[in-house]
Amino acid sequence: MSRVARRRGLALTVPDLAGRLAVVTGANSGLGFGLARALAGAGAEVVLAARSPQRGEEAAADIRRTNPAAKLTVKALDLASLRSVASFGEELAAEGRPIDLAILNAGVMTPPRRQLTEEGFELQFGVNHLGHFALTGHLLPLLRAAPSARVVTLGSIAATQGGLDFEDVGAERGYRPMRAYGIAKLAQLLFASELDRRSRACGWRVVSNAAHPGLSKTNLLTGASYGRSSPTVQSRLTRSTWTLLPFMWLDVDEGIKPALYAAVSPAATGGAYYGPRGLYETAGGGVTFAKVPRLMEDVEVRRRLWELSERLTGVTYLD
Repeated sequence: MSRVARRRGLALTVPDLAGRLAVVTGANSGLGFGLARALAGAGAEVVLAARSPQRGEEAAADIRRTNPAAKLTVKALDLASLRSVASFGEELAAEGRPIDLAILNAGVMTPPRRQLTEEGFELQFGVNHLGHFALTGHLLPLLRAAPSARVVTLGSIAATQGGLDFEDVGAERGYRPMRAYGIAKLAQLLFASELDRRSRACGWRVVSNAAHPGLSKTNLLTGASYGRSSPTVQSRLTRSTWTLLPFMWLDVDEGIKPALYAAVSPAATGGAYYGPRGLYETAGGGVTFAKVPRLMEDVEVRRRLWELSERLTGVTYLD
């Protein structure tokens, strides 16, 4: 990837996806829901992977209200549990259907206090990066079985950290919510880039790229979660800017466009990073190349993160 953010617009055309199978994590709301709806609308069969099967079914019903012919399956996936990730992978492996597209969308953003996954990893790093790393490893045989599979990782404009402390990726020495979020999203981008490199080197025929939604109106920013019954003060202030500063924000249908381009456009390439075309990649219409964080080009950092991720998850990508 070039670090230069080329500002020219990229034309988004969604082809006929009939016969394709897509897996979307966090598909019950926000960007994941928008992506699942768009893919189903183009004829793809979509697995809605959701932590809450009930919310996943509600999302599927919502899609079917406007698209009765939508081919949707809801499956439980809790990325904060490597047991759940393995079970999800085993279930799809037992079905034996090649996977044409995996969109790694689900995420956790800035819990006020440091929280842990089932295995004891810091929640944001564990869910956003390690959970998706393990998931993709479990799905790799099915992705390789497809004629031309893609893996799209959802990044963030918050992924601007200047370095990774490999001795403290879990923020045990001092937890700052936004920094921990930025580290997790940077790790996802490093993974996306390294996955594409390894795929090409090993002949896996799996294209890996990434996209970010700028600032989009989703409950990732404003929802009541992390054990709270109501949104934080910061969340309420964020929601207020949707009205006060509307030029900064994208509706979901606009926010999904970079990821949709990465997922289905014939022109989208492996190793690329896409984002909104607007000022500072926060809003505006359309899709363009996103600015690439410096560390994404550091081969040694990508290698170290990959090896650390294999060690922490116990998931190894075999040739």
